[in-house]
Amino acid sequence: MSSNNPFKSWLGDASRATPLGTWLMAAAPATAEALGYGGFDFLVVDMEHVPVEFTDLAHILRAIGCTPADAVVRLAWNDQVLVKRALDAGARTVMLPFVQNAEEAKAAASYTRYPPHGIRGVAAVHRGSRFGTIPNYLKSANDDICTIVQLETPEAIERLPEIAAVEGIDALFVGPGDLSAAMGHIGNIAHPEVQALIEKAAKDAHAAGKPVGIVGPNPDMVKRFIGYGYDFAAIASDIALMTGRASEWLGQMKGVEKAPATPMAAY
Repeated sequence: MSSNNPFKSWLGDASRATPLGTWLMAAAPATAEALGYGGFDFLVVDMEHVPVEFTDLAHILRAIGCTPADAVVRLAWNDQVLVKRALDAGARTVMLPFVQNAEEAKAAASYTRYPPHGIRGVAAVHRGSRFGTIPNYLKSANDDICTIVQLETPEAIERLPEIAAVEGIDALFVGPGDLSAAMGHIGNIAHPEVQALIEKAAKDAHAAGKPVGIVGPNPDMVKRFIGYGYDFAAIASDIALMTGRASEWLGQMKGVEKAPATPMAAY
């Protein structure tokens, strides 16, 4: 795997500690930059559930680029135009939601690669090529892009082996919030049935030889996921970290015992 994309290189490094990240829901470059210096390996820029537009994305990527962290861009949909615009804006690792089968995975892989391996549109000058200054960008870009597809339903987990086998899919990502909802346990990713399927997905991904990631609402849950074998994991989000600390400190000031955190649907 290419060393020009740190996140992609981490996926192929079994000797490295599990990469840890968090979700960016604030749509703010300053928050992204601050957390990039906070010790996280990667930060997920959420364009699915957050009103982040492509102009915002470029600013957020610039902010993360100043820090030791690497960026993962979660797009609103598995869409050719959205993928093209994100890559041209400078994203190197993209996550595409709600991929249900091998055909949709093949489409995702094709959107992120230039011909003959895909159908990504060609432009000579954009932020992704450092405005045309990266030598041989059009020939090297395919190797540097990392494509992650999200599995968010029991049906997608069932089809995990065929999705994982698609050429150009670099990693899988289980979305526990949507998975719990699809299983009839919305808002409760800790339900035993949900946990059993999450654990199965990790085992199936390893059997298929594909790295798999996940997000959890708190360290205890994320440690459990890593125990299942997940190869990379995100902990909560910038907003959750901020509001959680605010609630904790206000509780201390007011003498109110903070209620234990409940595992809610996660991102």
